[in-house]
Amino acid sequence: MELILQKYSQSQIEKARKIKAFVFDVDGVLTDGGIIYTNSGDELKAFNVKDGQIIKHLKQAGIIVGAITGRKSELVARRCEELKLDFFHQGIKNKFEVYSEILSEYQLTDDQVAYIGDDIIDLKLVDRAGLGIVPADGLEYVQQKADLVSTKAGGQGVIREAADFILSAQGLLEGIVKEYLA
Repeated sequence: MELILQKYSQSQIEKARKIKAFVFDVDGVLTDGGIIYTNSGDELKAFNVKDGQIIKHLKQAGIIVGAITGRKSELVARRCEELKLDFFHQGIKNKFEVYSEILSEYQLTDDQVAYIGDDIIDLKLVDRAGLGIVPADGLEYVQQKADLVSTKAGGQGVIREAADFILSAQGLLEGIVKEYLA
């Protein structure tokens, strides 16, 4: 979809065309980073349905989709299972180590990976991935290492915006949209 691609540089489009894996952090990306605890100790988080909707289309396009998060949460595990991610790693303190294992397991190179992260723990992955993406509200020094800073904040559709861009750059989004018009 040409309208979407007009917002991006030729360099960003070229990087997006190479993507075979879409990897993201959870808190501050899939969610707004907020954690609400009830008096009974339950944890609450809000997820954007638009982000979830596009993940199935990434997977149908043959793009590997997964999450690496520093926190452990049953709620997040349930959401990632619901999204049918190819992998989900939680409680990870060294995300780069897990990222390297994923590259090896799926026989990928850095330039074939889009990574979305917002905080210092994501800095190396944003810098290393072929297409490093940071939400609009991500830390400034993480944004400085990114290939792309989203117009969306974490939990507000950053995954959808990035996925629409990648699918557009690969010439796939138009076909997906046409399916819904048929």
